Amino acid sequence: MSTNQPILTAAFWRTRRAAAIAGIIFGVLLLAAMAMVRLALAEPDYESLQADGNRQTMIWWSLQLVPFAGIAFLWFIGVIREQLGDIEDRLFSTVFLGSGLLFLAMLFAGAVTTASMVEMLDGPNVDADVWAYGRDNSEGLISVYAMRMAAVFTLSVSTAGLRARALPRWLSYAGYGVALALLVGSADQKWLQVLFPIWVLMVSVIILVRSPDRGGQ
Repeated sequence: MSTNQPILTAAFWRTRRAAAIAGIIFGVLLLAAMAMVRLALAEPDYESLQADGNRQTMIWWSLQLVPFAGIAFLWFIGVIREQLGDIEDRLFSTVFLGSGLLFLAMLFAGAVTTASMVEMLDGPNVDADVWAYGRDNSEGLISVYAMRMAAVFTLSVSTAGLRARALPRWLSYAGYGVALALLVGSADQKWLQVLFPIWVLMVSVIILVRSPDRGGQ
């Protein structure tokens, strides 16, 4: 007799824990990186940043966290897909995977641009126009495009979690709220962007501590 419910084998529990741990690592690292960058760039002009070594150090450390957060996020995506298995919906799995990879690609591109801008500050002649271009490019990649992809990722995971009863309903509904906030306000209200790693962190903790639904309500 076929079933759509997960088989609770030792391998299932290992991959479930792996997803949870990867998501927790991603959430903590990206949250720390975003907080440091936002605090360091509270004053966006390059003159004040060039004169403040502590702010440059904060940005440097935040950029060192981004690759490791990306590795954890890739692992999180892979293990979540493995967990869904035969009950994975093709539509939502395509959107889930595509939005997750696009988010990561644009996050990395924005981090590289930011790193180049910080390196520019060590030069004797900083071009204000080049600095403004790099700043706007990095902000556009992360605040506009990457965060929109994060919103789509959150929507697809929340919907798949509801359909598969893999997440509590309140957490999926919270995911819809996070996605809406990212879609509408992340470009103008930069601190709204931290909602995404916080939500992934919440999902990961729930996966770690909650037994999968065997079919009951």
